[in-house]
Amino acid sequence: MKKACVFFADGTEEVEGLMAVDMLRRGGVDVTTVSVMGRPWILSSHGIEMKTDQVFEDMDFEDQDLLVLPGGLPGTDHLRRHSGLCKILRRFNEEKKYVAAICAAPGILAELGFLDGKKATCHTCRRELLKEKGAICQNAPVVCDGKIITGSGVGGALDFSLRLVEILSGKEKADEIRQAILYTT
Repeated sequence: MKKACVFFADGTEEVEGLMAVDMLRRGGVDVTTVSVMGRPWILSSHGIEMKTDQVFEDMDFEDQDLLVLPGGLPGTDHLRRHSGLCKILRRFNEEKKYVAAICAAPGILAELGFLDGKKATCHTCRRELLKEKGAICQNAPVVCDGKIITGSGVGGALDFSLRLVEILSGKEKADEIRQAILYTT
């Protein structure tokens, strides 16, 4: 069974994080929600209190296949400032493992140097940062370039999440979920 971690912080955009969790679990992926706040409870960008499965410091990332960074402000800033998370992201990138980010969070990948020369998308609030860091910005809900998957924002959260399912569980499983949730494009 494939494994994924979705990271949460105070100010995380809850739709982007929970959509990824929901779709990946429907796709048979073992998903762990991880707080970078030093406590399991976080307060989302729209004031929803949520409890994560783990706190970062208690998590072992060795057998994970995918790391997912939701957007939202100031959630993205909390993720970016977490040195342990940045270290794990660097390791995943070096090991050519999957890293995904949506909305403002692709800015974290850009700042870490992952997007130089890569196609990517993000929320318009981070587009200039991505360009400054060498990304080839695309106007699309989701963009995959190698092992890096980026999403544009809440409006593209379902497409982004279904692409993650497709990557880890196959196109057939993603199509099965699309049909089950009555999602047509």
